[in-house]
Amino acid sequence: MKNIYLISFFLLALLPFKGFEKPKLIGNSKQLIVGDAMPAFTLFDQDGKAFNSIYYIGKKILVVYFYPKDESMLCTKEACSFRDNFDAFVKNGAMVVGINGGSVASHKSFHDHYKLPFTLLSDPNDKVYHLFGISNVLFMTGRKTFVIDLKGKIAFIYEGIMQGVQHVDGALNFIKKNQAK
Repeated sequence: MKNIYLISFFLLALLPFKGFEKPKLIGNSKQLIVGDAMPAFTLFDQDGKAFNSIYYIGKKILVVYFYPKDESMLCTKEACSFRDNFDAFVKNGAMVVGINGGSVASHKSFHDHYKLPFTLLSDPNDKVYHLFGISNVLFMTGRKTFVIDLKGKIAFIYEGIMQGVQHVDGALNFIKKNQAK
């Protein structure tokens, strides 16, 4: 009986924390769906250079993946899977971009540590997370991958907080399947 009270107390104590709140959407943010236009954004990459998403519309298929934290176990596996499949993405006309709230310096360290051949963007106030309608899961920012076609429309979405590598597989399989058409 004592354990039930302890568990109940523990769960009640967690409720006020950020991850257990109803997700707050900022401005006009909403859950994006296939067919929606990609929200335009500008963020700084791991080298401190501005990255403007509009520049790439019509030039590259964009694979924009949102992940919770640099150097965490699952995020590292996901990033390394994107790295290991990078040539296949490029061969199929795609550009990979990772985004989270980490600093430019954190991204630079993560990028260099794992020899990531793609861009990491710093979204320190989660503004782009909110533009894409991504909600927090428990105490972390969400994990979601979008494939943006050459017209700037969302063509594919994969969401799964504990499925980092599956994001890579899903996006690459979708791109390959649709390049063959």
